Amino acid sequence: METAATSLRKQSVLLILALAGLAGWCAAAIKLPASWRNPNYTGGTFHNILVLALNGKAEGRADFEDALVAAISRRGEKASVSYEFLPRPDATPIDRQDLKALVEWQKFDAIVVARLTKASEQTVYVPGQVYSPVPYYRTFYGYYGTVYPMVYSPGYLKNEKKAQVEVSLYSTAKPDGELVWTGMTDTVEVSSVKKSIKDLVKTVTKELEKQNLIEPESK
Repeated sequence: METAATSLRKQSVLLILALAGLAGWCAAAIKLPASWRNPNYTGGTFHNILVLALNGKAEGRADFEDALVAAISRRGEKASVSYEFLPRPDATPIDRQDLKALVEWQKFDAIVVARLTKASEQTVYVPGQVYSPVPYYRTFYGYYGTVYPMVYSPGYLKNEKKAQVEVSLYSTAKPDGELVWTGMTDTVEVSSVKKSIKDLVKTVTKELEKQNLIEPESK
């Protein structure tokens, strides 16, 4: 006969399993349903990468940059956070000339730039269609000059409950920077973006390895 203590233990186990399943469901992996690789890029991996979180609160930007730098740094391959050179309070844009001077000074050969984009107004990916970046994405400074007035406008994400994260990698071999790869995540909750940074970084790192833009991590 089952005792009360045994029954209670079984109920506890079932409750733990149920909560674990719920936690796994709530922490569903961030995916990149849309991505594009420049077919004209014939270079290899990059060795000195600047990581730039374009918008969002200063704390969230720093957390993302720290996490991605840690994930993509390899022996012989260096990655650096932008805030080390260009500290920014919330909602403060970087002067384009200052950014260009930094890239030249530190001899960065690539820039990984990420931004939160409004899902309702700035969705680039449309299911069922071929993903292709709009023309101003093709050069880094053209991209930055176009999007920064928008992403730094007051209340850009203030009233949005959901957003997508766009991540792009630019080569700096050409004076204006050349788009090598860009990807758009599925929709995420803006309020939980900070909690999703680890998952986002893992997804982006795997994609950069898959595209042969960084070396696979040594086992």
